[in-house]
Amino acid sequence: MKKSLKELKELAKICRADILKMTTVAKSGHPGGSMSSIDLYLSVFNVANIDPENPYDPKRDRVVISHGHTSPGVYSALARLGFFNPDDVLAGFRHPGSIFEGHITRGIPGVEWTTGNLGQGLSAGVGMALASKITGADYRVFVLHSDGESPKGQIAEARRTAVKEKLSNLTVLVDYNDIQISGRARDVLFVDIAKEYEADGWKVLEVDGHDFEQILNAIEEAKNYKLGPTVIIAKTIIGKGVSFMENRHEYHGAPLKEDALEKALKELGVENDIEKYKEMRSKLPLIREKLEFEDNTVVAEPGTPIVYTKEDKIDNRGAFGNAIADLAKANKGKVPVVAVDCDLKPSVKLEKFEKVAPENYVQIGIQEHNAATIAGAMSVCGVVPFFVDFGVFGLDETFNQQRLNDINHTNLKTAVTHCGIDIGEDGKTHHEINYVGIVRSFFDTKLIVPADPNQTDKAVRYAASTPGNVVIAMGRSKIPVILNEAGEPFFGEGYTFEYGKMDILRKGEKVTILTHGSVAHKAVNVADKLKEEGIKITVINVSAPLEFDAAKIKEYIENTEVIIYEDHNKYNGLFVEFSKSVVENGIKPAGIEVLGVDDYSPSGSNALLFKIFKLDEESLYEIVKEKISK
Repeated sequence: MKKSLKELKELAKICRADILKMTTVAKSGHPGGSMSSIDLYLSVFNVANIDPENPYDPKRDRVVISHGHTSPGVYSALARLGFFNPDDVLAGFRHPGSIFEGHITRGIPGVEWTTGNLGQGLSAGVGMALASKITGADYRVFVLHSDGESPKGQIAEARRTAVKEKLSNLTVLVDYNDIQISGRARDVLFVDIAKEYEADGWKVLEVDGHDFEQILNAIEEAKNYKLGPTVIIAKTIIGKGVSFMENRHEYHGAPLKEDALEKALKELGVENDIEKYKEMRSKLPLIREKLEFEDNTVVAEPGTPIVYTKEDKIDNRGAFGNAIADLAKANKGKVPVVAVDCDLKPSVKLEKFEKVAPENYVQIGIQEHNAATIAGAMSVCGVVPFFVDFGVFGLDETFNQQRLNDINHTNLKTAVTHCGIDIGEDGKTHHEINYVGIVRSFFDTKLIVPADPNQTDKAVRYAASTPGNVVIAMGRSKIPVILNEAGEPFFGEGYTFEYGKMDILRKGEKVTILTHGSVAHKAVNVADKLKEEGIKITVINVSAPLEFDAAKIKEYIENTEVIIYEDHNKYNGLFVEFSKSVVENGIKPAGIEVLGVDDYSPSGSNALLFKIFKLDEESLYEIVKEKISK
């Protein structure tokens, strides 16, 4: 049941006391900003279409808090509005045995997005609002962010996107207390927030952030505005409600000592009962159980694979473009398959997709950070998004955004092209040679490096029809379809992609080549050339390098010469995964040769660059012959 204006005013006082109590009991936290934002939190959570009895209803409104350090305010507002027991928060805040972490965490009822890395919340809100528009779910999205994070460029990126997409279902509230950790926000770096939003085309409203009537009236006005998004700039006071805390930047991240707490609670007229919560805290377990919650993630029907023949000349990115267009067509009217692009449509092969599903093609422009977060947030709102980009932009440049997607357990499919030095003449700034190492840094993201167009097609369909984050890394150049020893497509009819399964492309003795991606066909060519000379070697395609299991291929590795062969940084790629697995399984190869990139590469054709790093077929052939002759 929604609270009356009188009840909200009373709750605000109780929540301020909660904020002070939980931060004092935890001996850490951010009370100041929580107290300036609390009236905004109570207002939004009270009017939003969110039911404490059914907090994961797919039709609910979404509320994203960008300044996640104000978690004491978020938790206290949600607790007092019936989402969970206030005692659990007051005792467990910032304790590993509690779900109430220092920065808000997705999976707590009412919390839609794990935040704390400032500047990303608005992008997440834009993604959720876009998903509402695409699915026709018709829910509203509220984003709350701080003035201190307003200088961050990603907020500007998100602002522009919201206007371009005419997101009238998006309302932003800015806590403008003019305080951040170092002092006055205007002195640290002045931002005219209202004018910046206005310049980007938003409807701008300004209110007293501690006047519930003004806040609620502004929210209602925003809901009735149909021409685009609305921002409510709320003038607030840090530490509001306790005289000695007000307008003091020292309380940004400093809890009160117990004597100061006693004084503050008397001023608020609230009982000091922290001994109760200290006692409860002492009995908490060392660590809580894993957060389990209902999620609005969906998967697509994989459709029928496209099979390329040995006559076909196509690159993996082209096979990706064909596959995603086919997926969009096959899932029309069922599950929206969405492509999020950063002004690279012809290069990442999204032209066919746009023709098939123009309503699901989202052009973000050259705003990679914004795009990665938007796509991640969309993935938990009933669509299957592919964030499509060059490798160096989609992974290296957006590492922080992809890390936050991983933390949020999203359902994002990231397709990155132009990986490796295969991109050639564009040079070292554009060579993505860290795709294995980067994804290894995440805990809940799979990586696929397909070997040819047929495997690419099946990998894309696997990603779309499998829950969770998946990265597909592809090169730029056209490559041949890999054939089996009978001359038929190895990954053609009858082949089913299984994540973690290694493909034995050729069988032999003495030498085993472990490879993947855009150089796998070169290893096969070398094996076939040697076979003509009466020499058989083994070639194994490791399309899921993070699932490397040496135990499964022990017969091909034990006591043989192993060559790691990939278009990647040799120090953080397949060699690392191979070495780890070999040690764990106690396997003893006769020797190891690592062929990869060991320095930033100059510009040049990929043929020349491959020769420089001994990744060309001739160099590989000579290295194998040398090992065989030992």
